[in-house]
Amino acid sequence: MLTLFDLNYLPAFLLIFSRMIAFIATVPIFSYRNIPNPFKIGLALFISLILVVTLDAPELSLDLMYVILIFKEVLVGLIIGLVATLILTVVQIAGGFIDFQMGFAIANVMDPQTGAQSPIIGQYFYTFALLFLIAVDGHHLLLNGVISSFEFIGLDQLIHFSSQNYITAVVGMFSQMFLIAFQMAVPIVGSLFLVDVALGIIARTVPQLNVFVVGIPLKITVSFIALSVFIVFYISLVRRLFGYTITVMDGFLRILGGA
Repeated sequence: MLTLFDLNYLPAFLLIFSRMIAFIATVPIFSYRNIPNPFKIGLALFISLILVVTLDAPELSLDLMYVILIFKEVLVGLIIGLVATLILTVVQIAGGFIDFQMGFAIANVMDPQTGAQSPIIGQYFYTFALLFLIAVDGHHLLLNGVISSFEFIGLDQLIHFSSQNYITAVVGMFSQMFLIAFQMAVPIVGSLFLVDVALGIIARTVPQLNVFVVGIPLKITVSFIALSVFIVFYISLVRRLFGYTITVMDGFLRILGGA
């Protein structure tokens, strides 16, 4: 059993720290810029110290192969974090669909967590998804995912590149992402489509009525009513989305590990 001050395991500690810091820099919740950088570095350092004394860490020499392993660890951490981030941005895609129908597409807001422009309803959905993620201890499951990645991809093991498996996994991930986004948006978009049909009928039967003046506040009101009615439906979809995130992370780890 190695001790914390055994310098022979310093190379293994640096490899673990490289994967953890790359993961924390990209994964949702931990990567946001309103979280201080010293906290992110300290969290990665603390978890790495725990892992280096619990894992069966091999003894490594500082040579050219070690530099390649450092890049490999950073790449693995980035892939795991970016996969989780991409899947959770599905709620912003769904919000973009809804904003386009509501007329909010030109009124984007600044996301304080990432600094990027995002749709209003998409930002609402994303905040709701993050709150649900924290409520069910999803951030602990994300950390558990990167910790279990050392079982699939060892410190002294290179990642395996299989183009067919990667393409299949990426295509399946994006198709499922847009399917869930469509399911989240279809109740609101469907309701607004019925409102457009009703306004079209009114415009033909009552030409004196200016449907452009009436239509915008009517569509906004119907959208908020539909959001309040289908909020339970969104909870189930966010739960499914988070479960799919864990599944995809596990699948990518198996592909990288050659399993």
